[in-house]
Amino acid sequence: MKIKLMADSTCDLSPEIIQRYDIAIAPLIITIDGQDYRDRIDISNDEFYRDLPNYHAPPTTSQPTPESYLACFHEAEQQDFAQVLCICMSSGTSGSYQGAVLAKELYLSTYPDTSIRIAVIDSVGMSHGTGWLIIKCARLRDAGYTFEQLIEYCETTKYRVKHFLSVEDLENLIRSGRISNVSGWIGKLLHVRPIMTMKNTRGAIVAKKRGQKEVLRHYVQEFQRRVDPQQTDFIIIGYTSDISRAEALQQLMLAETGFPGEIYIMQMGVAVGTHVGLNGLSMFFCEKPRD
Repeated sequence: MKIKLMADSTCDLSPEIIQRYDIAIAPLIITIDGQDYRDRIDISNDEFYRDLPNYHAPPTTSQPTPESYLACFHEAEQQDFAQVLCICMSSGTSGSYQGAVLAKELYLSTYPDTSIRIAVIDSVGMSHGTGWLIIKCARLRDAGYTFEQLIEYCETTKYRVKHFLSVEDLENLIRSGRISNVSGWIGKLLHVRPIMTMKNTRGAIVAKKRGQKEVLRHYVQEFQRRVDPQQTDFIIIGYTSDISRAEALQQLMLAETGFPGEIYIMQMGVAVGTHVGLNGLSMFFCEKPRD
């Protein structure tokens, strides 16, 4: 039976991956200087990062509209999909998951005779952390996993999708509440780059490094220490405005670890970039089970 994969736009997957695995995307809304834009539709990543320093006020984001979720459900049914697996960004950082759950209930009540089955998953992740789980599900679906097996995989594995994110300019993290004003300004004065991960559905700082080389070294060392080689057959490296940082991390990973799988380099989208800012660098993989 055909299974449709779906996500909100913070999954930050590349157009090539979205097309390869036929993933439906519900866009977040970004408000810039009083104007609303649909992520991935009305504004491009490069346009956003180019103009970010010149915006009059910090951009803000809001969850996808119910109509965008409903449109994805309806299109999947029109295309004769039997099931829809919708994987959303962490409920601890956005209302996207709750919005998808409400849209599911609305769709099923509006079309009581529908035979389509819809499951909404809280990825407990952000950006390519959600994207990693979606790609994994796409590969497992194509390998023959059932709808129920995919749901079980998500629920049992999502807490092991490891996130690392570093930023150069702390302003956006301070503004969005990801770091306190005091520690943020101290970090800026000392040229310290905080490294964040996801803990209990929200972002948390786990390390502070000086300089890009130390950041890259930390990523590689933590990967070697934490990776589950049975589950990690690909890695995602994310960036906001400077792809050369992602390419440098990719080369170091290959040189130091000899990783045999695919290493995707993908740009963080506008919705995520609103909070991360310029020169963000991230990495995602599956870590070993915790004791």
